Amino acid sequence: MQIIEVTGYAVRSAVITMRRKDTPLEFVIFPMVHVASPTFYSQVRTRLRDCDLIVLEGITGRSAGVSALTLAYRFAPRRRRNGLQEQRDDVLLPESVPVINPDVTAAEAMADLRTLPRWMYVLLLVAAPVLGLVFALRGPRAFLDEDMAVDDLPQTLRAEMLADDPVEHAMTGRRDERLLAALGEIHTERADEPIRVAVVYGAGHVPAIVSGLMDRYGYRAREAQWLTVLVPA
Repeated sequence: MQIIEVTGYAVRSAVITMRRKDTPLEFVIFPMVHVASPTFYSQVRTRLRDCDLIVLEGITGRSAGVSALTLAYRFAPRRRRNGLQEQRDDVLLPESVPVINPDVTAAEAMADLRTLPRWMYVLLLVAAPVLGLVFALRGPRAFLDEDMAVDDLPQTLRAEMLADDPVEHAMTGRRDERLLAALGEIHTERADEPIRVAVVYGAGHVPAIVSGLMDRYGYRAREAQWLTVLVPA
């Protein structure tokens, strides 16, 4: 199943609705890209208004290491000619829908990264700002790389290698488990309610969300709607 589609002319995100046969609760998964066109965030916000609860990604607290890593996507929107915008809660979230955040703290995120070999950890911190500058200089076309695509199962050898990347596991492993535990609590407490629960997380987390909801709680992907993330000029 495609989650983020990358073609020669656009990047699209699949909003996935997951349901069970015997309970009315729905999980609506929004695979996010942290830098996109303003229209993409506007479309997501419009759909979030129809939800009853939002489960939102967001590392809490402050850390110099986390700030360095986020430079990879904070640089690109600073060039106005790129027409890109950084994902921000004030732009994305409707005021009327309650929000919960089961994500890790900055201290926990950095503790996980420090389990990597030291050379890999240092390289990661150094490379993030460089990548940010590359994205800023190249503009939207930097996002048309096929490696930006996300599927529930790896489709290429390159994708398989990325899926087994120790950096990826260090950055997402604990966070995915904490998210799935929170979704499990919602399922246990509210499965009999006819509500829509939005899961607003980076696209890289979505394969774990889809497989976790399916394997642990019996939810299946029933429909998907494409949203355009960006179209380079």
